[in-house]
Amino acid sequence: MNPFFKSLGALALLAVSSWANAFDLQQLSEQLAKPDVIHGRFTQEKHLRALPKPLISKGSFVLAKDHGLLWLLKTPLQQDYRITAKGIARRDNNGWQLLPGKSAGAEQNRLFLAVLQGDSSGLQRDFELALSGTAQQWILTLTPRSMLLKQVFNRINIDGGELVQTIELMETQGDSTLLRLQDSTAEQPLSDAEQHDFAE
Repeated sequence: MNPFFKSLGALALLAVSSWANAFDLQQLSEQLAKPDVIHGRFTQEKHLRALPKPLISKGSFVLAKDHGLLWLLKTPLQQDYRITAKGIARRDNNGWQLLPGKSAGAEQNRLFLAVLQGDSSGLQRDFELALSGTAQQWILTLTPRSMLLKQVFNRINIDGGELVQTIELMETQGDSTLLRLQDSTAEQPLSDAEQHDFAE
């Protein structure tokens, strides 16, 4: 056996005792990618430097493996969004309309989908990832790599357990967004209406 690999093997054995309970990015990805469908509610707080109080919006979401994300805003206004590999679509009276894909909002939503689906390889292209904690209680910090993302975000903090619980976007201009995902459950399959929304 190559001496280098022998040394690696010895180091690995030495590390087993201290790393037996270590929780890594691969395990987190597998954990978040397990559920086929997740239903839940969200509360989003947008903290803007110019305003004394945060802008708060609420709604529900459906995350479906191999399909994407339905983001259903209820207050302060009603608006449905669908985020998939094809892009972001908004529902109007004529059905789903694909939105232009080059906006900062589009990048943010693509990132959001990668986070919820546990796509750490997708995230690692754009961010340095630092994970701490356990499978039951973890924190993931994303620090931008690219100049484009560095112009928008200082960092992104994500925490959760079995599923993602909060996502905090810290922007370079001093604004921030805190997203709380509540009552998330992986027990409920897609309804006929939800399947139709993803199929359109």
